[in-house]
Amino acid sequence: MMTEKIDRKGDENGELKKKRKRRKIGITRVQKLYGTCKQVFANCKPGVVPSPENVELVKAVLDKMTEADVGLRPNMPYFKSKVSDRPPKITYLHLHECDKFSIGIFCLPPKAVIPLHNHPGMTVFSKLLFGKMHIKSYDWADNLLPESTTPNANISDRDCTGLRLAKLKVNSKFKAPCKTSILYPADGGNMHCFTAKTACAVLDVLGPPYCDPEGRHCQYYYDFPFANISVNGLSVPEEQQSEYAWLKEREKPEDLTVVGALYSGPNLV
Repeated sequence: MMTEKIDRKGDENGELKKKRKRRKIGITRVQKLYGTCKQVFANCKPGVVPSPENVELVKAVLDKMTEADVGLRPNMPYFKSKVSDRPPKITYLHLHECDKFSIGIFCLPPKAVIPLHNHPGMTVFSKLLFGKMHIKSYDWADNLLPESTTPNANISDRDCTGLRLAKLKVNSKFKAPCKTSILYPADGGNMHCFTAKTACAVLDVLGPPYCDPEGRHCQYYYDFPFANISVNGLSVPEEQQSEYAWLKEREKPEDLTVVGALYSGPNLV
């Protein structure tokens, strides 16, 4: 009788281990991303960058992800533009959002553009899941400006009020598979613009997400060549001038259309 109880207990323990193993094997990459973000951003506040070790944890998960991990296929309607779409409509798939972080996917048809915009106080991970995309990004370079200076603009039909100097961080084409891009509150290309060279999808993790009441408003910008603006006392060697630009705040572009759609990939628990 004792042997029977031990055997039965052993069988139960064996089944429990098998169930645990099945659960472990069954964790999807998108679920792992959610769990990692929940851990990494748990104690973060706006403007506070996760530790390098925690940044690497999120990056390591994203680096391995493809469109298949979130239930996307390049032939889906999101990635096709109509002749009447000028510019093409962008689709956003919402996966998760809380006060600490958000996860979502931008689906871009060919030639779609996400205009130059900022990420105030945020750490942002962007993973190109498939396709080709051009990314242009800047960081502020106000430290180069002499004090109490006013830029003199040479840009038609626009005044120079609100112009700020920025340094070019990235101006390159990317093709999936590629590593995850990361930007920080004051570094890494906090203001960026995405241009789809082919149909493509970008998985974004924002920590924390945009929040107007807390001052994290998505601000859009024009960018003008450095040579178009002159500032007394500011001198940059001619060969380096292409590394700088002048940015000016603008309203959300009227021709920017971003529509929400239901995420239909693996469930997040």
